[in-house]
Amino acid sequence: MGGTQARVSLYDSIAELYDPWSRSVTEDVGFYVEEAKRGGGPVVELAVGTGRIAVPTAAEGIRVIGVDSSPGMLEVCRQRAELAGVSELVDLRLGDLEEPPVEERVGLVTCPFRSFLHLPDDSARLRALRAARELLVRGGRLVFDVFAPGAADIADTHGRWLEREPGIFERADWDSRARTLTLSVRGESGATTFTLAWLSPDEWRALLEQAGFQVLGCYGWFDRRPYRGGEDTVWVARRSR
Repeated sequence: MGGTQARVSLYDSIAELYDPWSRSVTEDVGFYVEEAKRGGGPVVELAVGTGRIAVPTAAEGIRVIGVDSSPGMLEVCRQRAELAGVSELVDLRLGDLEEPPVEERVGLVTCPFRSFLHLPDDSARLRALRAARELLVRGGRLVFDVFAPGAADIADTHGRWLEREPGIFERADWDSRARTLTLSVRGESGATTFTLAWLSPDEWRALLEQAGFQVLGCYGWFDRRPYRGGEDTVWVARRSR
């Protein structure tokens, strides 16, 4: 989430902490791997991070072009791919959601683990969605997931340090009016703070259509249950023109 200039990302300081912090998040891996297998590859994964999804995808024999803005996260991803014996199938590139450094045109672009929430406003969201669209062949698909928090989640977590994993703490500071979450993470190997911004499902649908997509599915979870309200949405959209 290239260029030759040195770059710093808010994720660099937790690159070694990221996998232990997110180790309990596994429900989306099978979903994204299945989508990649359905498309046949190659797949462009935006905000590839440490390869939590890219490496299992490559293990299925599918080439992944992974883009991320954090050199530290990409280095961890590179190491994971080497350990898994899939380095030749994982092509990592330093770049942003709004300007991914990808010349190839593919049948599938993914942006897992709510990474589009790093986009602060509709202008940035539209730039990112249009950039993703440009990476797709006609009829190609964009698949991503996002969330909009419920009142109970906000009440349970706001302003409190919680131990997410042993020795790893996170704090959520919610602003319901601005619809932003300031998330802080700290552990023995690093700490960081970043801000996420959420939208309603109706707003995401409108942006997708404005960016030139046809929505094929809006699911309420990674088991493809239809969305009928709740915090999480999983989107499948097709390049419509």
